[in-house]
This record gives sequence, C-alpha cells and structure tokens, in this order.
Amino acid sequence: MAGIPAVPGGAGREEGAGRLVAVATIADEEQRAVAVSARGLVKSYGDIQAVRGIDLDVFSGETFGFLGPNGAGKSTTISMLCTLLTPSAGSAQVAGFDVVRQRDDVRRHIGLVFQDQTLDGYLSAQMNLRLHGELYGVPASVLPERTERILKMVGLWDRRKSKVNTFSGGMRRRLEIGRGLLHSPRVLFLDEPTVGLDPQTRASIWSYIQELKATEDITMFMTTHYMDEAEYCDRIAIMDDGRIIALETPEALKASVGKDRIRITTDDDAKAIGLLGERFGLEANMSEGEVTFSVEEGEHFVPRLFSELPVAIRSVSVARPTLDDVFMAYTGRTIRDAEASASDINKQMMARMGRRPR
Repeated sequence: MAGIPAVPGGAGREEGAGRLVAVATIADEEQRAVAVSARGLVKSYGDIQAVRGIDLDVFSGETFGFLGPNGAGKSTTISMLCTLLTPSAGSAQVAGFDVVRQRDDVRRHIGLVFQDQTLDGYLSAQMNLRLHGELYGVPASVLPERTERILKMVGLWDRRKSKVNTFSGGMRRRLEIGRGLLHSPRVLFLDEPTVGLDPQTRASIWSYIQELKATEDITMFMTTHYMDEAEYCDRIAIMDDGRIIALETPEALKASVGKDRIRITTDDDAKAIGLLGERFGLEANMSEGEVTFSVEEGEHFVPRLFSELPVAIRSVSVARPTLDDVFMAYTGRTIRDAEASASDINKQMMARMGRRPR
C-alpha cells in the first residue's frame, strides 16, 4: 500500500517526500484477495479537486470504512468506485473489474445503498425488491424465493405488502440494505447508512449490519462521519480535503495518538495558547470554542496547569484518545470543525456541477 500515510508513531514506517508512508499495514496483505483497489484516483470539477489522489486496497470479506467530515470526498470516491462518476485521473478496480472500461461488470457485482432514499414509496416492499431484481437480471425462477429470504432477513416479511411510504426511517433503511443484497453482490457499498436516523435506530441498523456480516460472504465498504460507527470497521481510512490521511484498524489508530486530550476555557484563550507553547512546549488550538491540546497522562498534568498557567481557567476536561483525536493529530482540528470549513467548498463544487447545495 505504498503512498498511504502511516499512523503517527506507528511501527513499520519510513520517511518519504517529507511525510510518513506506510510500509505494511497488514503483514499478510499480499496473500489476501483484494475486492476494491484504487491508485491515484482523482475527481475534479474545474479547478476544484474533490478527490486528490486516492490509493487503497480493500480485502475480500472486510468491513472497510471511510471516516471523515462532510465534504471530505468520501461520497465522491464511492461514486467513482460504483461507476456513477468517471474519474478525472487514476484507476480503480472493483471485484476485479475496471470502473471505467468494465462498468457493466462492476455494476453486476456490487450492491449500493445510497445516502439518500431511492425506494419507491408508492410500491410495496415486495414490489420494490421485485423491480430491483428484474433490473439486475435475477432469474424469474429464483426471484420469489430470494425476495422472501431477503425480506425475512431484514425483518420485513410481515410487511411485504405494505407501501414503503408507511415505513419508519429505520425500516426503509433495512429494506434498502436488503435490496442491495438481492442480486448477491460481491461488494456492498453503504454511503452514510444511518444518516438522519435517531441514535436508537442507528444502533438497530448497525446490529443488523453486524449480523449480516456474520452470515453473508460479502465485502462491505462504507462511509460515515460518525466516530462511533467507524468502530465497527475492520480498518478505517480517515479522509480530509479529498485525501486519505491515515489508514489502519480503529484500535491501532487510537493507540498511535498515545496522548490524552485536554480542553480548557479561560479568561483569555489567545494568551493561554501562547503561554502553553512558551511554558510547556505544547501546541494548542481553538476547537469548538475551547483551547485544545494533547499531553501524556492528562490527569497528572491538570494540577500543574492550574498552578503554572497565569490565566484564569474557567473549565477543564480530560479525555482518552478517540478517533476524533486521531483526526485532530493529523489536521489540527476536530471532524466537526472540518465539516464547518468544508461547507463553503461544497457549495462551490455544487455550483460548478449545476446543482443546488444541500
């Protein structure tokens, strides 16, 4: 996986072009079958680059996640891998087929759950699946049995004749995931599978996805900007500004940070940031309205902070490393800060595409 940035402080790394690159993320990766591969993948809209050169390999049977803020390029990358967008540069293969030269073959071997709902609300659950099966060429002799199996798998067999517009958001999402599996794809793409759902429904959807992984021989490739959802993945590629900035397992990414995050509010935050650098050698930033920095053994540092920082501290919190800390270690900002700054770029890109920003 040459070209993928390594986790900071991680083992097995080398210097290259002024930045860290991974030498071997998984020891036996050469022996593992690759379901999705990309090299130098780029997507541009005029002078705006939505994706800036993606290199990755996703292994068969893996649950692989793109984690990053809205506007980071996750959905654009998914769209290229699913043949919905043509890359501006680079190459990619899905299920062994080229996404540009063998588009039809790619489409036959993938399932796709869009970020936005694409079900027909005026048709029943059963009819939605039947229509999908016919479009994908599922033989008529097996379509009824396969439809029944999918509806039972997603817990909607009793509602098979009900119109989809009578379903809750969670029921619709389960049906969409089931529909994506109807034609027995080798790779299932899930673009923000729980966006817009309440926490309880999100948890239910992920419980179902985990069960699905245990019973189906399938590779899952998902995008999310929810930190807790990324924990379900075998490996995560953290994206920002159209690039992959880290790629590893969730635990390895968190372990690579190795420091606690401290947040404080003070009477003079700008002065506090300067003094933290001068007196403690710490790099601090403003994040979500708080002065934020990382230290070893944060709970032991806090008493020293109160005694030695000549600025009144109003509040302080200490947190163990999270995936948000990994994101901050690379970018100097949290994922929510990144989403805020990406919104203007997204509007520019939508304008160039002739679409209204969402």
